[in-house]
Order: sequence, then C-alpha cells, then structure tokens
Amino acid sequence: MNDKTLAVQRMQDYIEAHLTEPVNLAKLSEAACFSPWYAARIFHELTGLAPTDYIRRLRLSKSALRLRDEKVRVIDIALDTGFESVDGYQRAFAREFGCNPKEYALRPVPLPLFTAYGVKFRELWKKERTNMANEKCIFIQVIEKSARKVLIRRGVKAADYLAYCEEVGCDVWGVLTSMKSLCGEPVCLWLPELYRAGNSEYVQGVEVAVDYDGVVPEGFDVIDLPAAAYLMFQSEPFAEEDYCVAIESLQSAMNRYEPSAIGYVWDDANPRIQLEPRGERGYIELRAVKKA
Repeated sequence: MNDKTLAVQRMQDYIEAHLTEPVNLAKLSEAACFSPWYAARIFHELTGLAPTDYIRRLRLSKSALRLRDEKVRVIDIALDTGFESVDGYQRAFAREFGCNPKEYALRPVPLPLFTAYGVKFRELWKKERTNMANEKCIFIQVIEKSARKVLIRRGVKAADYLAYCEEVGCDVWGVLTSMKSLCGEPVCLWLPELYRAGNSEYVQGVEVAVDYDGVVPEGFDVIDLPAAAYLMFQSEPFAEEDYCVAIESLQSAMNRYEPSAIGYVWDDANPRIQLEPRGERGYIELRAVKKA
C-alpha cells in the first residue's frame, strides 16, 4: 500500500475517532505526516471530498441516526455535531437531506446517509489473494427467519459486490443504513432466479415486516420472502485489512460444508444473505436450508 493511501487512511481514522471534537487541517496533517496543503490535496484526490465537506457529511449522517433512534433534543444534536446554533444545524441538515431534522425525528424516512469508505480497502481488494492455508475457525448455527418483505435496489447483471457497486454505486448503502431493519442492519442478497425479474443476482436491501407500509425509496423494489431456516456461517474476528481473506475463507468453507450431517439439505429457492464485513465480529453469511 503506497504512502499516499496510508496517509489518507490515517486522516479518515483520526476523523472517526475525534468526530465529536473540533477537527482542523492542522490536526489532520499531523495524522497524515504531510504538510497541510499536501494533506488536503491527497484527501480530496482519494475520497472525492475536501476534509471539511467529508467531516460535515459524516457528522450530519451520524446525527440523523441519533434522531431516528434516540429521544434527544435537536439543540443537543446540533451542539454535539459541532454547530454553533440550531438554525445553522437545521439549514445544513435540510441541504444535505432535504428535510427538517425535527420533522425527520418525528417521522423518519429513508435518507442518503454518507458512508465513509476507508481508502485502504480499495487497494487491498485489488491484491492477489491465493494463500488461505491458515484458515481460522468458522462457527455455524441454525437460525429461523420469519416471513418478511425486503426493500431492494437491483443492479443490472451483478453477481457480486464489486460489480454491483460499478452498476449501482456504493452510495445506496447510506440509504439502507438510514432505514430500520428487522435484523438490525442492511443485507446483501444473492437472489434465486424467481426473484430477479430479469435483473442482477446480487442486490442490497433492508428487511422489513410483512405489513410494512412505509416509504419505498425511488428506484427500489419490494419482494416477499417466506419463513425459512438458515445456516449462519460466521468467521472469527479479523483485522480490517484482512477482510478479503476472511470473506474468501468463509465462502470456501461454506462451499465444502455438507448440511446432511445435521439433517438438512440446501434450500436454493431462498436467497443467500451476506452481512457487512466487520472485523470485530467476523464475516457472516447465511444460506437457506430445509429438513432432509
């Protein structure tokens, strides 16, 4: 990984760790170990945003989640977000999301939240990953999912994450994160032919109740999934820079696993599910099964 990428990643890490504190270019340049001018230039080059815009968008998105999930006053959110007045915060929130924060807190709707993707992961994904000899433990358990709807954003021909991002863009994850999900987070799905409607196999979405009658974001579809049993495969926690190896190791183990050992067979009429790779909990995929 080159020095430029590492420097920008250090700035991103610093921002995340000090998001509720004053963050200026001088502090970011210290984290980057470059001059303020060069630090700002490479930050914009690799993230597409000036540091101030990046920080503002990230703070506003974090504040939206707090408004959605907590009983908190707008004035407290404004001060915690670094604004000097409620009016300034409300104007910034409305410019970013097109709605007033107080109204949003009363009736949350899907919002295009900003997702701060670490620049180092783009480079790590490109590296050749052929050595999986040191595979770690994979934990497996049977879970039951009830009937539900899934609000999905389809791609065109994508069969995996990278192709999906090229077709749809990575910003869809921000919209999904803004929505409350039955499982507590967005999901990625590999859809069986029955659910594809002539579009991509790989989609991203959010699981909601069967009686959901809320907002469906523009460009999204709704599919109904039946109750089903799943085998949940979960890796050991991993260092963030090893996420590609963690994914490939788990998928390799899952492909070798024979569910008949516990009285099941694969149920490929239901989607395979992927959760966001998070190093602190390990990588998770779910594959549907039915009694043999």
